[in-house]
Amino acid sequence: MRADARRNVEGIRRAALDVFRTGGLTTPLDEVAKAAGVSKGTIYHRFGSRTGLIDAVVEELVAERLTAIIEAVEAVDGPLLRFEEYLLRTWLLQFDEPAANDVLMRVLPESEPLTSLFERSCHFGRRLLYEAQAAGVVRADITPDDLAYLILERGVIARACDQQTRDDYRRRLDFVLRGLRAVRT
Repeated sequence: MRADARRNVEGIRRAALDVFRTGGLTTPLDEVAKAAGVSKGTIYHRFGSRTGLIDAVVEELVAERLTAIIEAVEAVDGPLLRFEEYLLRTWLLQFDEPAANDVLMRVLPESEPLTSLFERSCHFGRRLLYEAQAAGVVRADITPDDLAYLILERGVIARACDQQTRDDYRRRLDFVLRGLRAVRT
C-alpha cells in the first residue's frame, strides 16, 4: 500500500474510533467519511463494507474495555460482589459508551469480532452467575438467558432514556441488583 493510502486508512480508523465511540456502531458512514476527510467510497474501497470497518476498529474500541471489566471483576472477593460488580460495570459501560452498548446488544450479528466479544462477555457472566448461585447468594431461578436479557434490556434503556443522568441510571441499577439476590429466610 502506498504511503498516502496508508495515511487514508489510518485517518479513517481514527475517525471511526471517534465517531463510533460517541455515536455507536450504527452511526452513518457519511459521518466517519466527513471526520476522516475522505469520501464514503474510499471507506468501502479500503475496508470493503461497514462491517469491515467496524471489524478493523472494534478491538481498540470495545475489547479493551470489556477485558478491563473482566480483569477488575476477577480481583473482587466473594461471588455476590463479583457477580454484581460485573453487571454494574457492564451496565455503566453500556451507558457511557454507545459502541460497547452496540456490541452487547448484538447490533451486527454478522461481525465475527463483535460476536466473539459478546460471547466472551456472556461466558464470563454465566460463570459468575453459576458461582453466585452455588454459593446461595443469587436467586436460583435466574438463567443464563435471563442474564443476557438483563444486559440487553439495560442497553435498550440506556439508548432510549438518554435524558437521564448517569447518577440516576446508577441508582436504578441498584434496584435491579438487589432484586437478583437470593431471599434469605
